[in-house]
Amino acid sequence: MIVHTGVFRVGLFVLLFFQAGAVAAQENRAAKALASQPFTIADGAFELEAPGDWKAVKPKIRLIEREFSIPAADGDEAPGRLTVMAAGGGVEANIARWVGQFRSPEGGAIAGDAKKVEKKEIAGMEVWLVELRGDYQDKPSPFARQAVNRPNYRMLAAIVPTEGRGTWFFKLYGPAATIEAAEKSFRSMIEGVRKP
Repeated sequence: MIVHTGVFRVGLFVLLFFQAGAVAAQENRAAKALASQPFTIADGAFELEAPGDWKAVKPKIRLIEREFSIPAADGDEAPGRLTVMAAGGGVEANIARWVGQFRSPEGGAIAGDAKKVEKKEIAGMEVWLVELRGDYQDKPSPFARQAVNRPNYRMLAAIVPTEGRGTWFFKLYGPAATIEAAEKSFRSMIEGVRKP
């Protein structure tokens, strides 16, 4: 009986040890997500804060000023990607280009709830918020000829025209569940843009 009690106590200790480790890891992830990563755009004219769990990575092409990898949601194989860059072209033309990168599951153009555009005033600037969902035609670079079809993807984007500092494009895209999990953080980042 004493032996059984000892085994039980050891087993209980091991179980509690692993549970405590799992709770600590979860709390560490939550604390990291709450921490922020301030960064600037337009030669320091504007400051934003990205969540701590978004990993700053080297941009894949030189046109991109900032790039972040967004943790994949449970069940998603790929992480999300946020790119930040200044570019030419009008607001409507760029929105149309983004819309053209998505297809319905049947292969046609997206419509209805799969395409939303909203204009808001943030920090004294007109900002366009764009939300798209469907099958994303992913090109590894703007110059690539072939696109990879990525089903059930989602994009959240913001277009921020600035006075004398160009038009800035924030494009967050990836598997739908991953982008849904990052949506609140993305919107907070854009709505929190400020002049330092």
